[in-house]
Amino acid sequence: MKIAVLFGQFEDYEEQPGADLEAAKPKRKRKKKKTDVEAITDSLRELGHDATPFPIDGRPQTLARLARADAELCFNLIESYNGDDTMEMHFAAYLDLIGKRYTGAGPQGSYLAMDKSIAKTIIRDHGLFTPYSMVMDKGRVGHAQDIRFPVIVKPATEDASKGIDAAAVVSSIKDLFERISFIHDEFDSAALIEEYIEGREIYAAVLGNDPPEALPLIELDLSKLPKGTPKIASYDVKFDESTEAYKKTTSGPVRDLDEEMVTEIQRVAVTAFRALHLRDYARIDLRLGANGRIYLIEANPNPWLDPIAEFAMAAKESGRSYTQMIDAIVKAAVGRRR
Repeated sequence: MKIAVLFGQFEDYEEQPGADLEAAKPKRKRKKKKTDVEAITDSLRELGHDATPFPIDGRPQTLARLARADAELCFNLIESYNGDDTMEMHFAAYLDLIGKRYTGAGPQGSYLAMDKSIAKTIIRDHGLFTPYSMVMDKGRVGHAQDIRFPVIVKPATEDASKGIDAAAVVSSIKDLFERISFIHDEFDSAALIEEYIEGREIYAAVLGNDPPEALPLIELDLSKLPKGTPKIASYDVKFDESTEAYKKTTSGPVRDLDEEMVTEIQRVAVTAFRALHLRDYARIDLRLGANGRIYLIEANPNPWLDPIAEFAMAAKESGRSYTQMIDAIVKAAVGRRR
């Protein structure tokens, strides 16, 4: 099958003029580990597909070339468009409009997962727990539940831990309003104020559609964070390799929970996957509270598929190689109705 691997254009990629699918070739200035784009492309080729990276750079002519491309499937890694995370759902809708079959969430699932306040309402309607919260836009307060300090304040419509750092957890009215102002000004977004849940950070990967399969659980161990640092998956913890927070946190398979608890967490993850209209693959982020209650924090459609990322860890723990995981995603996308 001819597959275009769609990804956001980064500085370390350059277009190859004349390539059938506007291929992107990494610049080899220095040796480095494979990117997720390279790893996915290599796996697809190993599976016998004609796979080509296709950079999406925010230019209208690139969208026109995508519409003309002869790919039978798009492996969609686009989580923002032209630097705007809220455009992820619009890009998926564009793929629908031009008749391209693609992997991962459609526009509906992308929207529901992106808007955390709506996602929380849906989650509660399905009998699941999520921290009490409220939304505050500029000059306007949304529905407020019975939340108590400490609370975590984050953008209501961002992902990848943007806007979440140690200062996001606040315990006073003064700090709360300062953080709300920061979110409004920095992200031009409503602020989601959510009751902070002390507990374990658990990731449940879900793969496939008919039926969705919850993979073995992965935990982000936050226990070694510097003293006084909130136990949260902040941007520093996830992405800033220069920070102490990044260096002191690791992810790995959960091995100390009893079978009944594991089964219940996986049930919660699959329920959320279906409720939010996700498809093919997703990662559900949860907190296991000290009281044993499972709180759904957020759902991540099209999560990071780097070979060292949590989704790949879960797939490996399930007995799948990285290439087998990619194959399962492709088969899920091809096998479902559009």
